[in-house]
Amino acid sequence: MAEEDNEFLSLSDLESELDSIPIPMFFDRNRHICYLEMMLELLPSPYQSQEINRLTLAYFVVCGLDILRSLDRVDKEGVINWVLSLQVHLQDEAELSNGQFYGFHGSRSSQFQPNDYGNAIPNCSHLASTYCALSMLKTLGYDFSLLDSMSIIKSMKNLQQHDGSFMPIHSGAETDLRFVYCAAAISSMLENWSGIDKEKAKEYIINCQSYDGGFGLTPSSESHGGATFCAVASLRLMGLIEDDILSKNVSFCFINVPLLLDWCLQRQAATDGGFQGRLNKATDTCYAFWVGGVLKILGAHKFIDHEGLRKFLFTCQSQYGGFGKTPEQLPDLYHAYYGFCAFSLLEEPDLNSICTELGTTIGPVQLL
Repeated sequence: MAEEDNEFLSLSDLESELDSIPIPMFFDRNRHICYLEMMLELLPSPYQSQEINRLTLAYFVVCGLDILRSLDRVDKEGVINWVLSLQVHLQDEAELSNGQFYGFHGSRSSQFQPNDYGNAIPNCSHLASTYCALSMLKTLGYDFSLLDSMSIIKSMKNLQQHDGSFMPIHSGAETDLRFVYCAAAISSMLENWSGIDKEKAKEYIINCQSYDGGFGLTPSSESHGGATFCAVASLRLMGLIEDDILSKNVSFCFINVPLLLDWCLQRQAATDGGFQGRLNKATDTCYAFWVGGVLKILGAHKFIDHEGLRKFLFTCQSQYGGFGKTPEQLPDLYHAYYGFCAFSLLEEPDLNSICTELGTTIGPVQLL
């Protein structure tokens, strides 16, 4: 073919054309749906290192499509069957005393059978994977009465430590507020709180509040937006703080609410309108939900500069669909999902409302 007749673009030309596409300054719902549909079918190669978290990646896609009011794009029965295939089942009741957790694996690879030398692969079910699995099942309308939920609840007791914190797996793991939150969310979705000593969990959360009002992942650690969400959402799910607590007498609350409110509001940057996760850190898409969600639970979402936040999020919106961590970064599933959550909290039209405490459209059973 003559050179002048070649109608195909080179890769560099194609990239240049894509880069020239302006980022829209509106919530591009249709492009976000296309992005998630693509991720549902085939994950890009950079996600290979996250294979062990495949269930979590699926959670971002399925629950993201639900927020975008496009759950009809999902093969519900197929996804439900796949999620259920990742649950660890008891062989008999005596196994509940072995200290292991009978929840959900994060992927198929952690279900591998014993190797040729007879070394058994340990039960690797994980609290975070179980939270994601139950969130997807509930979002897809699965009947939880068909689920082996008692083995999840009873074995979850094995993961709570003497100080009230939780490990995510049965041995050799860190303990912090992330897993207290997962345990609270699991209990809420299963409507069974017998797997948590709520008083111990409450004391651990209190001990994680820092001098500046925010919460660290562990006692005496630096305040962090994600940890603060985990603390406040856990307390709310456990029925230990009231909805819209700012309208109540906060002087009787066991956490310092005014200092917490001040810390959260200071996380919104005056320069670009985004939220940072920690003092002197760059603004980041996900903290629009982590910190914005705390303000929503407290009844203080009205104090956010909504217009400034929207403008920041638009700069993180990718022309390919989804959201990047910061402006001009490529999108990823984590930041895309929490970008959708943030816009739901901002009451973007054509999005489903989310339950802030659970981070999905499904709501908890109210305890208050």
